[in-house]
Amino acid sequence: MISLTDVSYAYPDAEALTLEHVDLEVERGSIAGIVGASGAGKTTLAKIIAGFIPHADGGELSGTVRVDGRDLSTGSLVDAVSVVGLVIQNPFNQISGAKYTVREEIAFGLENFGTPRDEMQRRVDEVAALLRIEHLLDRSPYALSGGQQQLVAIASMIVLRTPVIVMDEPTAQLDPAGTRMVFDVLSALRETGITIVIFEHKLELLQQHADRLHVVADRSIVLSGAPDDVLADDRLAQWAVGTTRYVTAGRLARERGLLPPEVPLPVSFEQAERVFDRERSVR
Repeated sequence: MISLTDVSYAYPDAEALTLEHVDLEVERGSIAGIVGASGAGKTTLAKIIAGFIPHADGGELSGTVRVDGRDLSTGSLVDAVSVVGLVIQNPFNQISGAKYTVREEIAFGLENFGTPRDEMQRRVDEVAALLRIEHLLDRSPYALSGGQQQLVAIASMIVLRTPVIVMDEPTAQLDPAGTRMVFDVLSALRETGITIVIFEHKLELLQQHADRLHVVADRSIVLSGAPDDVLADDRLAQWAVGTTRYVTAGRLARERGLLPPEVPLPVSFEQAERVFDRERSVR
């Protein structure tokens, strides 16, 4: 579904590459989580996958970017937006400014694609119910909190039903309950065959919902694998990437002789509960 091969990129007038020799494969109908330190190039990678680079941002892009069978590095931005929906970190910058109500804002993309009015209304109502924002539909997008605006921005992409959705820290403005709801929605969308790439710092939720994790560091993707394997990797610290509290607890237990080195580090609460219960019973 998504295939990046030997991709490198430099912004206009930049003296150095932001990303270099990036290879990435994401299977259809999966959730790929991408993590990395601030400034590692995650937003740049999100824009490349979504086709906004180089078509909107300019600069020099080399390599191949294929999404749903299309080469987005050589096509147009119009081609890209028909297959990839992009949710950016700051929802205020994603609000169109052309509509007076949330309902109209969510329908804006459908309107541009020439979707029949009855279908537009039905799809807006469906996505509003999915994200539990029906009570916001008649309000102005600019009269909302940052978290509410973020949910509207997410709804505006989901409603398009593109085969791929790319999300750059989509829960940054949301409280814990809103964050969990969004991740639950993404898992539900995966079941419909939509492919999701999510750039996030909330590692415990990525562990629960992502099929694979990819680490961005040193201007490339330096590690890919199953979430449990990636989050337990000792090299994350050198790349300034955190891990879950359960991995931290496991490492402390090892240092104090409470967890044998041959026992895998727990990554989730359930794993930690099993590991420490078993070690306690042995002792």
